[in-house]
Amino acid sequence: MSDEVQKAKEAAAGDGDGDGEPLTIFDKIISGDIPATIIHDDEFCIAFRDVNPVSPIHFLVIPKNRNGLTQLSKAREDQKELLGHLTYVAQKLGQKECPDGFRLVINDGKDGAQSVYHLHIHVMGGRQMQWPPG
Repeated sequence: MSDEVQKAKEAAAGDGDGDGEPLTIFDKIISGDIPATIIHDDEFCIAFRDVNPVSPIHFLVIPKNRNGLTQLSKAREDQKELLGHLTYVAQKLGQKECPDGFRLVINDGKDGAQSVYHLHIHVMGGRQMQWPPG
């Protein structure tokens, strides 16, 4: 079992949907308590380099205010604009950093190997990606 899958199982053992849990590592990055290499910062989201990249270019795009948006499957109607903004920022940064193409990934829940219950988009590129991904 991969380390990320084990982390996902441990994270899912919380209160079910992850909301109401103590601050996540992402909340601590947003507040500046944990350092990160920030590549984008606006009113709604930040993007930063992944500390354990799985490709030459690997960064995350996350909402600044989680507001219950712990995973994609729990998104509410009132979060549609935020989800669109996150995706737009991911594609703009992806085009800039990976002009030959990139992959967006959102892990959702335990079986999706989600290890942090604060919605986040992985943007990966810088090499030829393989299919199927795993």
